[in-house]
Amino acid sequence: MPDDKMQPPSSDPTGDQSVTGKSPQHEESWWVEALKTVGLSLVLAFGIRTFVAEARYIPSGSMEPTLQINDRLIVDKMGYRFHLPERGDIVVFNPTDALIKDGFKDAFIKRIVGLPGDEVAIENGKVYINGRPLQENYLPSGVETTIDTCNGQAFLSQPQKVPPQAYLVLGDNRDNSFDGRCWGFVPQKNIIGRASIRFWPIDRAAFIPAGEPGQPVTNP
Repeated sequence: MPDDKMQPPSSDPTGDQSVTGKSPQHEESWWVEALKTVGLSLVLAFGIRTFVAEARYIPSGSMEPTLQINDRLIVDKMGYRFHLPERGDIVVFNPTDALIKDGFKDAFIKRIVGLPGDEVAIENGKVYINGRPLQENYLPSGVETTIDTCNGQAFLSQPQKVPPQAYLVLGDNRDNSFDGRCWGFVPQKNIIGRASIRFWPIDRAAFIPAGEPGQPVTNP
């Protein structure tokens, strides 16, 4: 009786249909696909880090107690494409030209307290914006803001007006922060992004609040 089962044709004249391995063309195709995947992943990672967000760590205590040394953060680099930085935002920025001349090259992280057009002053242990004391609820009770930390080279020894497209930034650790009190204003173009999430350590992981838009909340 004829056998109705269909058998695959054999390219081996001996009839041996054992698997002898993948063809060189198939292996080459696998490597090409792997390289494409790796390349695409690198492009996406570069694009995300360049245009969307990046991770940063805190190297110093200038933002304590809000941010601690070795905290890990996500820096949002997209938000300022759609709106301007706001008072109270914690921002990462590249050093100004003057700071670069003094040998600084790493990015800074500070809090925005003065907006373009503001008149800023430090008097009686407080920051004054347009003649009114700034209410800084993010600072521990009793903290004073002075220019003593600048070792006699204070930029804000007198009231100053924030230039267009620039910001005054200060560290939350007012007794131990090298900031705008000493070297002036940060151009908007130097701002990398806003610190938006603390993801490490896990027990303190949290969203970092954005600042207040418009005029500051001040005491009467």
